[in-house]
Amino acid sequence: MKLSQRTAWPVADGRWAQARPPTPDALDLTTSNPTAVGLVHPPGILESLADPEASRYDPRPLGLPQAQRAVASYYGQRGRRVDPDRVWLCASTSEAYARLLTLLCDPGDAVAVAQPGYPLLDMLGDVAGVRRVPYPLAYDGAWHLDRAGLHAALHRDPSIRALVVIAPHNPTGHVPSSAEWQVLVDVARRHELALLVDEVFADYRLSADPSWLDVETADVTTVVLSGLSKVAALPQLKLSWAVFHGSSDELDELRRRAELLADAFLSVATPVQRALPALLAAADDLQPRIRERLQTNLQILREAVAGRPVDLLPVTAGWTALLRLPTIEGLDDIGWALQLLSVGVRVDPGFLFDLPAPPRVAVSLLTPPATMTEGIERLLDHVDAVVRGASAPRA
Repeated sequence: MKLSQRTAWPVADGRWAQARPPTPDALDLTTSNPTAVGLVHPPGILESLADPEASRYDPRPLGLPQAQRAVASYYGQRGRRVDPDRVWLCASTSEAYARLLTLLCDPGDAVAVAQPGYPLLDMLGDVAGVRRVPYPLAYDGAWHLDRAGLHAALHRDPSIRALVVIAPHNPTGHVPSSAEWQVLVDVARRHELALLVDEVFADYRLSADPSWLDVETADVTTVVLSGLSKVAALPQLKLSWAVFHGSSDELDELRRRAELLADAFLSVATPVQRALPALLAAADDLQPRIRERLQTNLQILREAVAGRPVDLLPVTAGWTALLRLPTIEGLDDIGWALQLLSVGVRVDPGFLFDLPAPPRVAVSLLTPPATMTEGIERLLDHVDAVVRGASAPRA
């Protein structure tokens, strides 16, 4: 029997997995699952799944009309105009990405994706036979689009068919400015690319600066992705959406093909679609609690690192904070993460997000504040000890 090369992923553990010892009692500063850290809805939220009409199966490839209207209403409350007929319901943003890669690319084509970033599209691209070509985000006290790097990436690989924009970005929190967004739109138009805009963290801004991207007036085909996992902190209910924006001529064909493709899978369950209006309404109650948790932990981090040899990179949106650790000979981000595990603190090393040197680690702002407080103090105390040891004169 021969198996597909597209799924021939290495099964051997990488350096981080190989070196990481089991530490079940470590203070975990990495959990990004809201349901695991006490950020849950009241039990009654599940009653909305018991609609008697859900016992009837009425398959609609792009989604039930009332669910499409609920998504359009969600955006309408945020000042965005969405035609319900341009909403495509999927089981997850990962599925939406995979379906869109299939629609937009032939095997061997590529999509451009910001780096650093969460490497979700690597595996999804492999399944679709599509490569990921990175374009850089640069850091000079704030994250910004490296325009020269973007142009270089696109000229280097003419097989790129789509440009992925994650706003807010994971893990940097970067949201393109109006000028940067216009650059992305212009580049997409010039190279005849679709724009895939991942907005799963758009409801979680932590400063006054980030704003919604002006996708409605972009004169290129644009598909916006989001879903219940982040919007309503309900990852277990498995519903996401893709919203099409652009000229009718292009979108009519894209929508027609999307409907045919979706009809082959029909992956979204009827009960969660019928419950979607209630689930999105409930998000309005839970989101403030999540934002309060994010702000509380951000303040804990800011106060804790003041005057210490660890820098907190600016956090403007999303659920992740990045910490820059001292440059010590022999200690990269994995080395630091292992050092911290040895004192009972779990962080994510920066290489998981393609973060370059100097060494950086990521922590989740969803962490319970008491755990964050104890964990960050333990982290800082250990960093202090390592720095002192590295600077001590040798006999």
